[in-house]
Amino acid sequence: MSQSQKNANGKSILVVAAHPDDEILGCGATMARHAAHGDHVRVLLMAEGMTSRRWPAPPADRDRRLLVKLTQGARRANDIVGSSSVEFGGFPDNRMDSMDLLSVIKRVEQTIERFRPEVVYTHHAADVNIDHQITHQAVLTACRPIPGHPVKRLLFSEVVSSTHWQNARRAPFSPTWFIDVSHTLALKLKALRAYSLEMRSWPHARSYKAVEALARWRGSVVGCEAAEAFETGRILE
Repeated sequence: MSQSQKNANGKSILVVAAHPDDEILGCGATMARHAAHGDHVRVLLMAEGMTSRRWPAPPADRDRRLLVKLTQGARRANDIVGSSSVEFGGFPDNRMDSMDLLSVIKRVEQTIERFRPEVVYTHHAADVNIDHQITHQAVLTACRPIPGHPVKRLLFSEVVSSTHWQNARRAPFSPTWFIDVSHTLALKLKALRAYSLEMRSWPHARSYKAVEALARWRGSVVGCEAAEAFETGRILE
């Protein structure tokens, strides 16, 4: 079968993440696996992921330049894992709770209507980051199982330095779905190099070493070299 035939027969996959880098941290190797199998992977990044931060030297155009750099990094990272497209929702960084939830939901619904994905990946509910929580709720609502809805598999990912930092008052991330990414983990790690602004040095949880260690650990749980783990929101076969 030719590559064009594979692409024509591929599934439509949608990844909805709060910020640039969340998509790769949460399921980058799985995205690369989908792309390698001829699936169409589309990415929606809800918030811009930069302007809430404090930096030591704030020139007047700092935010604009950093946002341009982060956007360019997002496009490079998604090219590396083979995404078909990446879009930016433009919601304010770490302030999505200040937005009308219906507006956030409608942005997700519009993307689902255009791409008609069979599989959707997004954040887990038990996450310390408010934008991750809002994105989870918006996707859950947009994917409610009304007759004729295209989404047959809804999966919630873990994001290092966020999902695992939530306290015990919320149900912790407890994976029930594992994807063997032994052959695509290297692409995930390469894609994260495009997000060098977001990465930290070991032993920070958002370090390259920690990301690889988590994948190796998840793989060991299910008997493979590396895996990405998810909770199932809904599976319809």
